Amino acid sequence: MEIKDYYAILEVKPSDDIKAIKTAYRRLARKYHPDVSTEADAETRFKEVAEAYEVLKDSERRAEYDEMRQHRNEPNFGRQSRRAEYGNADDFSDIFSSMFGQRGGARQPRAARGQDVEIGVALFLEETLAEQTRTLSYKVPVYNAFGQAEKEITKTLNVKIPAGVTDGERIRVKGQGVPGRAGGANGDLYLIIQLAPHPLFEVIGHDLEIVLPLAPWEAALGTKVSLPTLADNILLTIPAGSQTGQRLRVKGKGLVSKKETGNLYAVIKIVMPAKPDEDSAALWQRLAEANQAFDPRTQWSKA
Repeated sequence: MEIKDYYAILEVKPSDDIKAIKTAYRRLARKYHPDVSTEADAETRFKEVAEAYEVLKDSERRAEYDEMRQHRNEPNFGRQSRRAEYGNADDFSDIFSSMFGQRGGARQPRAARGQDVEIGVALFLEETLAEQTRTLSYKVPVYNAFGQAEKEITKTLNVKIPAGVTDGERIRVKGQGVPGRAGGANGDLYLIIQLAPHPLFEVIGHDLEIVLPLAPWEAALGTKVSLPTLADNILLTIPAGSQTGQRLRVKGKGLVSKKETGNLYAVIKIVMPAKPDEDSAALWQRLAEANQAFDPRTQWSKA
């Protein structure tokens, strides 16, 4: 039995940790996003990458997948009993009765509701801020008078994606699925939202987080920096004495929701310059001498 090689799809190794897998997913999802990619098979590759990431990002599902992958070449792997494969007598009874009537007499197919259809819709985070309109094409079967599928036709719809959708959200379009049989109701169409990862922002509910790198003197003295948001850039004031890990809230610059817009949090990360030259080293030495009473590790002695 063949199973998809999710590691190959994400271009990672089975020994890679979740950070490497997440980084690979971000890169490939942006590369194959159907709205911007020039690759011929972008939509298919995007779905494969999303499917692989859904499995490998979860430790339990990844462990199950790894076990399946390890035993995939064994002779009995994936073998099912004939009963499981072909169903039971009741299954066949339902099939025949739906095609030829309960008594197997005149061909009087029973009305049956059509199946639902699911379609993945890829969006960038920026596109969730306002309503979007997408043109979707998909195939549905056409049935004859006896309830047998004769052919497939392509349906094309213009659908509206409301603002504030979240990753994995299901949007129902009533009656646009597979046609019903013998007068049965049509199935529904479900749009499955797939948000592409952003290179700068982490999504936490309807809030966003962005890592804000600061030079040591910017954190010490305070400054103003240009901070990107999903819609524009804003000027953010950094208070003097800021610390790594400190979160600065920018109200209303997160994701849109039905109740209110989330916030954007800038998480400070102090970044040291490269190895200092002679002049810079002298300045750092003067700074150290001026702050001899400061001990960044006082918590150790308290512990």
